[in-house]
Amino acid sequence: MTGPAPPQSSRRMLAVVDDDSAVRGSLQFSLELEGYEVRVFSDAGELLNDPATAHFDCIIVDQNLPTFDGLQLAARLRDRSISAHVILITSQPSEFLARRARSAGISIVEKPLLDNALADKIQSLLQC
Repeated sequence: MTGPAPPQSSRRMLAVVDDDSAVRGSLQFSLELEGYEVRVFSDAGELLNDPATAHFDCIIVDQNLPTFDGLQLAARLRDRSISAHVILITSQPSEFLARRARSAGISIVEKPLLDNALADKIQSLLQC
């Protein structure tokens, strides 16, 4: 997939996809404090239609999105050959969901997002 040139920034680019504006805002704020460049999206379609999507280093996705769920979004990203790391955020994931995520190479961070669990997961993925 060919898209526009990546933005001219030395900071790692993250996307946050969540239908809750308070969650989007707080994640954007906290991740920018960690030194990341962060773009937020209220649903999967917004992310998929954004020309910069191919340039994100990591995409943080709420599992319970209105149009389709976080795992379905991750599959659509892979179908487009987008290789960004994907982190699924969800409350009390079932064993079935955890297995599906693992088999797709997707990390899960449980809500509520306490301490530095999300920032630590992002950092560990981006160091690989």
